[in-house]
Amino acid sequence: MPDIARSTEPRIIAIANQKGGVGKTTTTINLAAGLVGLGARVLLVDLDPQGNASTGLGIAADKRNPSTYDLLVEEAAIADVVQKTAFTDLLICPGNSDLASADIDLVANEKRRFLLHDALRQPAIDALALDYILIDCPPSLSLLTVNALVASHSVLIPLQAEFFALEGLSQLMLTIRKVRQSANPALRTEGVVITMFDGRNRLCHQVEQDVRDTLGDLVFKAVIPRNVRVSEAPSHALPVLQYDPNSKGSEAYRNLSAEIAARHPIAVRSIK
Repeated sequence: MPDIARSTEPRIIAIANQKGGVGKTTTTINLAAGLVGLGARVLLVDLDPQGNASTGLGIAADKRNPSTYDLLVEEAAIADVVQKTAFTDLLICPGNSDLASADIDLVANEKRRFLLHDALRQPAIDALALDYILIDCPPSLSLLTVNALVASHSVLIPLQAEFFALEGLSQLMLTIRKVRQSANPALRTEGVVITMFDGRNRLCHQVEQDVRDTLGDLVFKAVIPRNVRVSEAPSHALPVLQYDPNSKGSEAYRNLSAEIAARHPIAVRSIK
């Protein structure tokens, strides 16, 4: 029997951007798959009412009960919500449309900002032997996103290579600062990853240079290209790393995963 010796608690990373259509969910799914490919054990928490991360990993809509809504609103046990996926060492807390009412349902709860924080620190989480927990946030600065920021060690921000990219980033950075001041002093910005990059487009190169000049080392070296295979993969309920391992999108996500893993090495597992 494998004896799992965990050197640290799992690294919890929220993937967030209040702007939709920037590749947030795609990045969450493929970063999870990339980390698993490096030997990590990963839990993906789908906190988006659209449930796209759950769909992208093959969890049918009628198989998402209980969901992350129950984890937050009903304070369900983490063991009751976590599901296996088709991929070894990749687990999921599925999301569904019930999350759309979470802000209203939680408004009277005094602990409303800390519910996900507490859920992901239940003693039962240790039995999952996780190295990383990735939280796919909704495309808004809602109470759900605040819960993710309070629960996390850091925030990964996908940033589309477009003209107004930096302008849209300022509100999220302000929210991160407020959460750091009021509820999670240890919260850090994991980094910014440039997504949907078209190497044929001069504007994309200009945006990348502006982002790197402004944010410096906060910007990951890996750049996620605009790639047909990345777009096709979710319709097959697969990360692009499984759908087409040799595509440019897969290579980019493997590079991003390697950068993350280099910062936060996985737990040591030994067999006795």
